[in-house]
Amino acid sequence: MLTALDDAKAENVVAIDVADKTSLGDHIVIASGRSQRHVGAVADQIQKKLTEAGHKRIRVEGMAQGEWVLVDAGDVMVHVFQPEIREFYKLEKMWQAERVPDISQLHS
Repeated sequence: MLTALDDAKAENVVAIDVADKTSLGDHIVIASGRSQRHVGAVADQIQKKLTEAGHKRIRVEGMAQGEWVLVDAGDVMVHVFQPEIREFYKLEKMWQAERVPDISQLHS
C-alpha cells in the first residue's frame, strides 16, 4: 500500500494502526494529493494495487468530487485528501488520540 502511494506521488503519507481502537479495520492510511485530478489518480492506483493483491470487496467514495476519496478494503482504509480538506478534518489527530477508558473505570 505504501509503495503504491509513493509510486503515485502521494504526499504526507501517514499510516495508523487502529486495530485496538475500532472494529472498522486494522489500519488507516492518510495521504494528500496536490489537486482533484491527483487525488483521483492516487485513489485509482490504490484501488488497482488492492485488486491485484486479491482484495475483492473494495469500496471507493468521493471520486466524483476529488477533494477526499476513501478507498475501503475492509482491513485497510485509505483516505486521500486535498491538503486544505485534510487540514480541516484532521483525521490523524482523531485516530492517534489515546483511547478513552471504559466509563465504569472512571467511577471507581
